[in-house]
Amino acid sequence: MTSSKAPKILCAGIAVQDIVFKVGQIPAPGAKAMTKEMIIVPGGCAVNAALALARLGANAHYTGPLGDPSDQVSNTLVAQMNSEGVGTSGVVRVNGATAPVSGILIDATGERMIVTYRHPSIETARAPDPDAMVAGISLLLADNRFPAYVRPIIEAAHRHGIPIVLDADRPTTEDDPLFGLATHIIFSSECLRATTKIDDLAQGLKRMKPRVNGFLAVSNGPGDVIYIEGGKLKTMPVFRIEAVDTLAAGDVFHAGFAMGVAEGRDMVASMRLGAAAAGLKCTRFGGSMGAPKRAEVDAFLANQR
Repeated sequence: MTSSKAPKILCAGIAVQDIVFKVGQIPAPGAKAMTKEMIIVPGGCAVNAALALARLGANAHYTGPLGDPSDQVSNTLVAQMNSEGVGTSGVVRVNGATAPVSGILIDATGERMIVTYRHPSIETARAPDPDAMVAGISLLLADNRFPAYVRPIIEAAHRHGIPIVLDADRPTTEDDPLFGLATHIIFSSECLRATTKIDDLAQGLKRMKPRVNGFLAVSNGPGDVIYIEGGKLKTMPVFRIEAVDTLAAGDVFHAGFAMGVAEGRDMVASMRLGAAAAGLKCTRFGGSMGAPKRAEVDAFLANQR
């Protein structure tokens, strides 16, 4: 049950149904593989983050495009979010469309291979009233997978002085207008490299800093988080774990970071909260359904130096 004092956090962006298979190793081209473990779970950056936030104790809500009201995959995604306590009144249904679906293979080391189908008309969706959508929220967490959809919502949050955490996951251009609106930006390593055309993550961050008005960082899987504070590059180690499934780990990291910001924590404490949540998630098979609850994360952090 969500506390009445819990921060209200809106997650805006992509929703996907993930069909996940656990295999010993990713098969070579033309080969076949058998598995005794598979699961169908909600996916997509914003949905994964919303589910993780709900488990961390936030009053979590999701907005983004889904398929036609008759689309069973879209209906299942909404039902699964609701069952986890995520509000879905901001979902926009696209007539004639179906929800995105991903087929995912996860090997014995926890690494994954993903193939996604997206109906062409899904990206035509727009939020009907962005200002109403952000009314009363403590923080907006948005991914950039549907930039035309999330930009008006980000602009509305910006007008109202609401903190905006941007999950920079989709490669884009250095002058992307979303970078000038967000108060906190965390890149995935793949997105930063593809956007800046610079392989060195620290140099990529330095390249992006003039485009960003707020906090700037890049996550790098099991590697250190690199961030800029006071004009200086700094690093924060993540926690050592035995990875079973890395699917949704980055999204859970963003969720924990956003929760920390909404609670008034400093940047390092917020990143540690995100890293702990993501690390625990990686120890469990099941994509978004491996996200830990707040008590687990707090206990994990209490045992760390």
